[in-house]
Amino acid sequence: MKRSIALTALGAVAALTLAGCGFGGIYDVPLPGGADLGDHPYTVKAQFQDVLDLVPKSGVKVNEVAVGRVESIGLTPDGWHAEVTMEINGDVKLPANALANIRQSSLLGEKYVELTSPGDDLAQGALANNAEIPLARTNRSVDVEEVLGALSMLLNGGGVEQINTITKELNSATEGREPDIRNLLNNANQLVTTLDKQSADITRALDGLNRLSSTLVTQKDQLANAIDNLGPGLGVLEQQRTQLVTMLQALRNLSGVTVDTINKSQEDLVADLRALLPTLQKLGEAGSDLPKSLELLLTFPFTDSAIPGAKGDYFNLYAKVDLNLQTILQNLGRSRDNPLSGILPQNLAGGTSSDGTGVPLPLQIPGTSSSGTSPGTTGSTGNSQQSQSGLAGLFGLLSGGGA
Repeated sequence: MKRSIALTALGAVAALTLAGCGFGGIYDVPLPGGADLGDHPYTVKAQFQDVLDLVPKSGVKVNEVAVGRVESIGLTPDGWHAEVTMEINGDVKLPANALANIRQSSLLGEKYVELTSPGDDLAQGALANNAEIPLARTNRSVDVEEVLGALSMLLNGGGVEQINTITKELNSATEGREPDIRNLLNNANQLVTTLDKQSADITRALDGLNRLSSTLVTQKDQLANAIDNLGPGLGVLEQQRTQLVTMLQALRNLSGVTVDTINKSQEDLVADLRALLPTLQKLGEAGSDLPKSLELLLTFPFTDSAIPGAKGDYFNLYAKVDLNLQTILQNLGRSRDNPLSGILPQNLAGGTSSDGTGVPLPLQIPGTSSSGTSPGTTGSTGNSQQSQSGLAGLFGLLSGGGA
């Protein structure tokens, strides 16, 4: 009887306790071995794309050490992602840009949230109470079920079966063609070896192509203008297409006539070339002497050997020209085609005697007689007139007139 009363009293006390504090289910029951939250824990929220089978009361770890627990799992305000609320020991200091990952303790173990720092160089500030970790800094590990599902798809009508089909087809295609395949591989090896030896040239060509492309880019406007202006030119060519076709046909006929002419004159052309052979041979033999002889053409009368004797940048050339009128007229009169014949009297022109002996007549200078005396003292009137006529003819010749 006393035992029943004690049980009834204990049940009443428990009922009153639960009624006063409220009972939210099995998650309100404290679990042994949980993380020590300390006297002043702080709350952190993290958003995840998928929390897998993470449940409340799961652990929160830093460097594999439990520092808190998951209080609740809900939806973000937009309703598209999961939001995990965590309680963390107040003595644990984390940067404000901490990372959150959902991991698994073992192959079939529980899920937990791991909080990590992005690195000493990237750490910023401190993680405060009610801080939120966005999706950009959260992730999750691959679940065992996902691995097994992918393996199942691979083994059951997936990649393995396709690999089997590919292997059978390759065997069918290569069976009996082993020498050809071996030669193909050898040729491929030679090709790769040659390309490897020419890698520097290929690189140089690519660099040149790069420079060309850069040049074309800088001249893009000019190229666009050229292409735009090419249209009218093509229009003109289109209008003159008939004339161009006619010209090409005429050129074809001309080429046919030319070929026929060359074929018919082949023997003569060969004979002419053979006749030209000695001349070309002589030119070849004189090949080294001919340029040397032409060197004097621009430096006449000095040769290249005279250049070292020059003390400056030029030569001083002194020329003595004899302009004796009597000597000039005598030289002209001795020529076969006397340019003074018919212009000057015979005695001035320096012609030959009329007796056919060919002896040149003495040249008589105006103002003297044929005997060497002065016309004023000795000589006939005719001689004086002849002298005057010869003088006038000479000055007429020199002035460009006739006798």
